[in-house]
Amino acid sequence: MDLKKMIRDLPDYPVKGVVFKDLTTLLKDKEAFRKALDEMLKQLEGMKIDKVIGIEARGFIFGSQLAYAKNAGFVPVRKKNKLPWKTYSAEYELEYGKDRIEIHQDAVESGEKVLIVDDLLATGGTTKAVVELLGNFKNIEIIGASYLVELGFLKGREKLNIPVFSLLQY
Repeated sequence: MDLKKMIRDLPDYPVKGVVFKDLTTLLKDKEAFRKALDEMLKQLEGMKIDKVIGIEARGFIFGSQLAYAKNAGFVPVRKKNKLPWKTYSAEYELEYGKDRIEIHQDAVESGEKVLIVDDLLATGGTTKAVVELLGNFKNIEIIGASYLVELGFLKGREKLNIPVFSLLQY
């Protein structure tokens, strides 16, 4: 099964010049969704992971599944004012604007190994902000970031100083 054929391209969405990768067409197909998760897990074989850090919103879909399969905890990183307790916050740039994300201050414990998960790596701004957030925690190891899709032409990987695992590259 060619997973790339399961992803719909939407030109000029959400703004002119952006070609949006619509993953909902892959997610709704049970075989494609299972294959994508199985292949993402293969990239993580042999790695000990204590926490999976899922980026809102589609990072929750993949991150929670990977956390379950790796017997790890799941930590949501959310947009501003969505988490109910004390948070750390960081601003980041999107391909088409700015936003702010937050993580609970008690989300990660000293000595833990964490994996960042999102659906798609574009410019790297969101993941870079998550790495900044994780810098607030002492003595943790970021073992990398995992994505279903990487838009290599945007060079997001180059902005990150952590290992990057991506299943599909454009």
